[in-house]
Amino acid sequence: MDISFQGRNVHASTGGVAFDATKPVIVFLHGAGMDHTVWFLQSRWFAFRGRSVLALDFPGHGGSDGPTLSSIDAMANWTAALLDHLGVKQAAIVGHSMGALAAVALAARHPDRVRALGLVGAALAMPVSKDLLGAAAADHHDAIDMVNLWGHGYHAGLGGCEWPGVWMTGASEDLLERANPGVLSNDLAACNAFQSAADYAATISCPTLVVQGSRDMMTPLKGARALASAIKGGSIQVVPGAGHMVMIERSTETLEALASAM
Repeated sequence: MDISFQGRNVHASTGGVAFDATKPVIVFLHGAGMDHTVWFLQSRWFAFRGRSVLALDFPGHGGSDGPTLSSIDAMANWTAALLDHLGVKQAAIVGHSMGALAAVALAARHPDRVRALGLVGAALAMPVSKDLLGAAAADHHDAIDMVNLWGHGYHAGLGGCEWPGVWMTGASEDLLERANPGVLSNDLAACNAFQSAADYAATISCPTLVVQGSRDMMTPLKGARALASAIKGGSIQVVPGAGHMVMIERSTETLEALASAM
């Protein structure tokens, strides 16, 4: 689905079913350097079970025109404005990594717009190492290699993806390589600079589920537990053995967790 918004094209997957703003809406937000395709399974499952789905490409990502948004707050405000444009009064928001931070900011800054939150591969803070920031700023492939290495649990390197024919680490590398120059750097810098998660979390009252891999090296479990604890009524479901890309590594378990909460 292509949307003309603020003079630019925005791309979103609707999960194979035409978007209808009168149905319960669920919005999926991707992580740094990625796009809507990371939500392939989950978006289709919800779309064929009565939800209206928007798996968005942030500006400058995937099929959406640039420029990129340089802060988490800007991503949250852009998402709220897009929902206004589409006539969506309220939605469940599911975000991964950077997208989870944007979801937290959206729920705090626009509380009437969010009926539930699903935060996947998330933490109360997401500091990024200087080596990774530097490699990304230089558009060096080392940045992709680091994200790919740290972004998957041990078992991802052995295969076993629930999506037939998918090589998890190879597919992630290809996705990051397709991003335009500067996109990964922009996104990592936005995550590193975001310092409002704790303050925002304290204001959120909508039902919130954190889904976290036990072997996540990018947003460790301790930070995910802190995020869930900081939100009134927040809960956490830990997926044993999974890494940061838990929605791909253990797609069925992630889906089942989200289905129970969204």
